[in-house]
Amino acid sequence: MGCRIKRGYHGEGPKVEKWLLHVDGSSTTQGNGVGVVITSPYGEDLEFVVKFGFKASNNEAEYEALVIGMRMTHEVVARHLVAYSDSQLIVKQ
Repeated sequence: MGCRIKRGYHGEGPKVEKWLLHVDGSSTTQGNGVGVVITSPYGEDLEFVVKFGFKASNNEAEYEALVIGMRMTHEVVARHLVAYSDSQLIVKQ
C-alpha cells in the first residue's frame, strides 16, 4: 500500500487575534501627557490617559505614547499588534 504526502495547505489558516493600539501624545503649556486606546480582537476598548510629571516636547510625548501603549498591550498579553499614530515622525521611522 502506498503513502501519499500532501504538501501545502489550501484551507483557512488559524485565525490571528489582532489587537489594535491607537496612541497620541500632547505637549502644551498646561502640561504633557498621552492618550492610549487598546482594542481587543473582540472589539472591547481599553482607554488610558497618562499625565507626565515632567516637561516634554511634542515629539517626545508622541514617543512616550507609543512606549506606554506597547507596555500596556504587553500587560494584556497581546500577541499580534497593529499600532496607529498621527505622528509622522513615529510612523515613518
